[in-house]
Amino acid sequence: MTRILFVCHGNICRSPMAEFVMKDLVRQAGLESQFHIESAATSTEEIGNPVYPPARRKLAEHGISCEGKRARQLTNADYDQFDLLIGMDRANLRNMHRICGGDFAGKLHLLMDYTDHPGDVADPWYTGDFETTWRDVLECCQGLLEQLRFREGK
Repeated sequence: MTRILFVCHGNICRSPMAEFVMKDLVRQAGLESQFHIESAATSTEEIGNPVYPPARRKLAEHGISCEGKRARQLTNADYDQFDLLIGMDRANLRNMHRICGGDFAGKLHLLMDYTDHPGDVADPWYTGDFETTWRDVLECCQGLLEQLRFREGK
């Protein structure tokens, strides 16, 4: 089983969007039993809060529910429990390194690295542009799933 943890600053916009998009892609591919997917925050600011309403609406537009998701913080123990810890931007990645005590097993990555145009997923909390974030997250998750299926021969 491949265990993936998506990470952003507050765990109310980008990382839950990635979590539930990836879960939907895995479900559509009939691979649910082969993946465990969650998301977390690098900060404590939103802990316990639900997915931000515009992010929830954007997922719902595409038939994806994030019901019951509450923000939680990344912990050092997550490094051992997940195969991939995927941040949305370079600031997230720096904080992930700090929280996890480094990346001795090469598990920390950026989501946009799974496309042909690496960079940061823009934070819709600041931009208000949930459509662009949706497109980036979808493209990245499709690329990630394709790479994992190729690697595993699935």
